[in-house]
Amino acid sequence: MRQGVRVGVDVGSVRVGVASCDPDGLLATPVGTFRRAGDESDIQAVADLAADRAAVEVVVGLPLSLDGHEHAAAEAARGWATALRRRAPGLPVRLVDERLTTVAAHRAMRESGLRERGRREIVDQQAAVLILQAALDAERVSGQPSGELLGGRKPRHSSRTRTERR
Repeated sequence: MRQGVRVGVDVGSVRVGVASCDPDGLLATPVGTFRRAGDESDIQAVADLAADRAAVEVVVGLPLSLDGHEHAAAEAARGWATALRRRAPGLPVRLVDERLTTVAAHRAMRESGLRERGRREIVDQQAAVLILQAALDAERVSGQPSGELLGGRKPRHSSRTRTERR
């Protein structure tokens, strides 16, 4: 398991939830929520937060469809992550599959008794915690960083086998 703080991000259309982990990469905790803005101030806020915490990387949730394909929400998250990488070029950014994390965050908050109105501002933070914790746990099990390193090769998602593609 690599040492160092990581920042987890759940990119929504209105808000960006942010989480962080301890330097040993054991536990993800909520940090805050930033409003999405046309001026990219949310991207700068995450870049600043990562710099303040001396983060070794940022893990951005990639909301793939249930069949594993990228649609509008995933393209928006990929675009946001690319903008973060441009804003902080020395900071590695990884995209990790975040299917159903927001649903799981809502469920957990509902089960804890938090009312719908009170959930709106913190559900994105909770989703970021789930994204980051899943990435940390996967790395601990496999010994390899989770997800796709932005700037690397984009993985193919196809239901056809290698033989069928030929």
